[in-house]
Amino acid sequence: MARQGELFAGSALGGAAHAEGADLPLLTHQLQEWQARLAAHQLPLFANQEPASQQGSLFATPPEDPQSQAERFQPLSLQPQPLSFWRWPAAPQQGAALYLVTDRPAGQPQPLLLYVGETGRADRRWKGEHDCKAYLAAYSEALLKVGLSCQLSIRFWLDVPAEVRPRRALEQALIRRWLPPFNKETRSRWATPFQADPT
Repeated sequence: MARQGELFAGSALGGAAHAEGADLPLLTHQLQEWQARLAAHQLPLFANQEPASQQGSLFATPPEDPQSQAERFQPLSLQPQPLSFWRWPAAPQQGAALYLVTDRPAGQPQPLLLYVGETGRADRRWKGEHDCKAYLAAYSEALLKVGLSCQLSIRFWLDVPAEVRPRRALEQALIRRWLPPFNKETRSRWATPFQADPT
């Protein structure tokens, strides 16, 4: 079967259109403004974090709905780990988890929550292909090209439902609340300029 050729492949019009959008670099102020818009939404969420109550109940209580759990959730209470954690000889976390990827940009009062994900196997989920890895690589590269630094880390919340459906409901509640820009549900909201697949 013959492949369809490009309509403008050999013309000046086709070449110009391709050249215009191919390598337009992001500028420092564009990246900082993008980070600032995200921070403006997330700052009140980080600021309203109160210490979690450590006292348990003597009586069984019904499980909280995902929205209530998302409202009480404190991402900064989780231990940050480098994104290369999966290369360690022994995984520090096992089983069901939600994981959060953050950056700590210079000049911002708090981290930026970039991605929320869920898994049934925390020790294996980050190995291999993952859209978020490609977004993080593009994000890091864009920042480095303009002389900005990033401090990416990942945090695991292991006290989550083992069953897939309630765990995904909790993940979606966190995404709706925090609006992390690298989740597919929120990329268009933030006009995320970092592409997982450049083609």
